[in-house]
Amino acid sequence: MPQHLRGGAVTAREWWADGERTLGTALGRLVPHEYAEPSLLPGWTRAHVLAHVAGNADAVTNLLHWARTGVETPMYPSAEARDAEIERRAALAPPELEAEVLAATRELAEAVASLPEEAWTAEVRTFQGRTVPATEVFWIRAREVWVHAVDLDAGVGFADAPEELLAAVVDEVFGAWSRRGAVPAVTVFAGDREWGSGGVAVAGSLADVAGWVTGRTAGEGLRCDGPLPALPRWI
Repeated sequence: MPQHLRGGAVTAREWWADGERTLGTALGRLVPHEYAEPSLLPGWTRAHVLAHVAGNADAVTNLLHWARTGVETPMYPSAEARDAEIERRAALAPPELEAEVLAATRELAEAVASLPEEAWTAEVRTFQGRTVPATEVFWIRAREVWVHAVDLDAGVGFADAPEELLAAVVDEVFGAWSRRGAVPAVTVFAGDREWGSGGVAVAGSLADVAGWVTGRTAGEGLRCDGPLPALPRWI
């Protein structure tokens, strides 16, 4: 969970609940032929995004099973298995895919509601290999549902997300770049928030910054003292 996040798991749990509702709203706006159309995530259709969202719900439910039982239950068996499941679900007819998204989301909500209080401090491991307390699942899922609700391009934008959540997403992007030694030579400003220390200054709203650094936009709405630089991938 991002270090600056005020309220910790309590705040992230609220973001998760609101994000699931927002994703459901975006899903409900889609008509069947739109599932096969491109999403805002390069290379993926809307069906791929929804398939991933369903798989992520299953994966987070696995972590809660691990926390409850103490039996190691990885989010995904492997990257290859995760990708194959995305392709399987993306090929489903739209009503079947919608049903799988809703079922996976419902099972996750039931797992959250039934987890004993003492199990929330149990340690589990994310797909990236970090060992975290089970409370981290709220941030993991909140980030997924909000960003992918935007990816569906169905009337939800980054401006609809809580500002602190967007700041946490930008924190995570810069953190991912830093771990790979790939931080671009930029300093990004959004109000009184600042990321990076490079020579190219980029400024704009938090929503526009989040869209750019996550690779969902080309930087529309941002101001720069030169051409906007190319950015590394987020994940």
